[in-house]
Amino acid sequence: MAPPSASRSSPSNPPPFSSFKNLYLILYNLICALLWLIVLGRVVSLVSLTGFESTYAGVGEFAKWTQTIALLEIVHAAAGVVRAPILTTGMQVASRLLLVWPVIDVFPALATSPAYSSMLVAWSVTEVVRYSYFVLNLSGYQPALVTWLRYNTFYVLYPTGISSECYLIYKAIEPARALRLEYAWALQAILLIYVPGSYILFTHMMTQRRKVMRGKGKQVQKSA
Repeated sequence: MAPPSASRSSPSNPPPFSSFKNLYLILYNLICALLWLIVLGRVVSLVSLTGFESTYAGVGEFAKWTQTIALLEIVHAAAGVVRAPILTTGMQVASRLLLVWPVIDVFPALATSPAYSSMLVAWSVTEVVRYSYFVLNLSGYQPALVTWLRYNTFYVLYPTGISSECYLIYKAIEPARALRLEYAWALQAILLIYVPGSYILFTHMMTQRRKVMRGKGKQVQKSA
């Protein structure tokens, strides 16, 4: 994620823009990692102490705004601040915003379902690992464990999160129909889009994993 100009500059005297962008990205990713760690801690403690019914009251509003911050990632990708595909970034952020705003925020009764808690756990573990990985990489570190977690845990977390999201959208269709018929139709259409959309995102992550793991394998061979 370092800017192209960084490779042409002395490490002790980087370009001002390069230094500012790197610092900004480190702070952004660090703050996001901490926010999602708080979400994870609250969900786990609430579920273990009082059950699934209290998750939304205890962390729902905090999780909603924590996820909303991710709108900046679309801006980062569009502005070239990071080298990330706008399509997959936009799909990931939009799908989550759909859950926290038009679904759960409008129908908070749905959040008493275990699916809401499992969704937040999948999201928060994913984001704590992802943002921590970026912080360390931007700081010049590449711990093998964090890299492995970043590119392997999605095999479990992604299906967990997607299935929880689909369930909540499905359960929102009937109450949405009571408000406005078009609302229910929109949710039904979104549910249909989830199938090809989730496939695109999942295969994108698998492609990224292959690239990184292949690179790690070559590094090990060279050092042997």
